[in-house]
Amino acid sequence: MSAPAPAPGRCRAAERGFSLIETMVGLCLLLIVAAGVLPLSILALRISENGGHLTSRAAEYAQDKLEQLMALSYGDTISDTRVFPAGTSGGSGLAPGGSVDAVSPVHLYVDYLSVDGVLLQAPSGTQPDGWYYQRLWRVEEIGNADANCPSAVSPAQRCLKRITVRTLVRFAAQGGAGIMPQATVASLKTYPF
Repeated sequence: MSAPAPAPGRCRAAERGFSLIETMVGLCLLLIVAAGVLPLSILALRISENGGHLTSRAAEYAQDKLEQLMALSYGDTISDTRVFPAGTSGGSGLAPGGSVDAVSPVHLYVDYLSVDGVLLQAPSGTQPDGWYYQRLWRVEEIGNADANCPSAVSPAQRCLKRITVRTLVRFAAQGGAGIMPQATVASLKTYPF
């Protein structure tokens, strides 16, 4: 025997689909979940821009400054590395001093770059308008206190200078909050090189 056919206009319970109201409720729940996840994607974009792009740029600019300083002779105390190429006078060269503290930058040991990485000039001791990257450096003598370091240095004496460069970013990208992107590099310079 076969099952009786349903009356016209009636569907079996197993063949029934979703109603318009059920579909709308499902879409509303999906929209609420998507709206809750949206801030996470915006946060991921900010972190990627700050942690990736800007930190990489800061490291690149710090390395550039370190290479410029390493190219100076060990006893140079007058070259101006706040300009490129380095000036022959008016600067600090590799004279011990400076600071990598952005709160109190030391005048002859700081320079500024635009958002495109172009070196900006400003009146002595001031910050130029429109700077985006700040580079600070410190030179420290390690070992022998004699700045001229004789050519016949005993093994107990070390003619070394530690050069530390720190690059800071002025603004985080995408209005990001938290730690501002920055990079620090350091190297040792030996006498007579």
